[in-house]
Amino acid sequence: MALVKPVLFQVAGYQNSGKTTLSLTLIQKLAAKGLKVATVKHHGHGGRPEVVEGKDSDRHVKAGASVSLVEGGGRMVIHAENDKWSLSEEIDMLSFFKPDVILIEGYKNEPYPKAVILRDESDLELVEKLRNIHVVLCRNAELAKMLQGSSLPVFEIDDGVNWILEYISSTH
Repeated sequence: MALVKPVLFQVAGYQNSGKTTLSLTLIQKLAAKGLKVATVKHHGHGGRPEVVEGKDSDRHVKAGASVSLVEGGGRMVIHAENDKWSLSEEIDMLSFFKPDVILIEGYKNEPYPKAVILRDESDLELVEKLRNIHVVLCRNAELAKMLQGSSLPVFEIDDGVNWILEYISSTH
């Protein structure tokens, strides 16, 4: 039996565009269809994401471990330190869990198939700047109307959810 690679799909846009809200909706709907979903989220706020300081896994890493795994009650937490992780390294790590879909939130300049969310006219530059856009989602109807006639599918954000689900299902 051949191994099936997970479908990779990005949700991109500027800060406060609605990436997390859209990602949560997609995760819920994909999981409800019986698909195993893994996610990668770019911590775009600068610095390192928070970890529980002083717990054993943190102490292991501070003592020199490159990775520490804690499991209890079916929950696994991995704490790994490196100078910088590339998105491809993060995808490789998630692939171990054999997901059907890896949903990438952020990393807008990466080349994976993506939906780009536009908040207002000032975000239009993303449509020209980003690679591999498969669908454009607009936060308001007026912006969506401005993009009608584009070579890309354009939807208001709520209507675009079904397009993304269909894309992922047809690719899987």
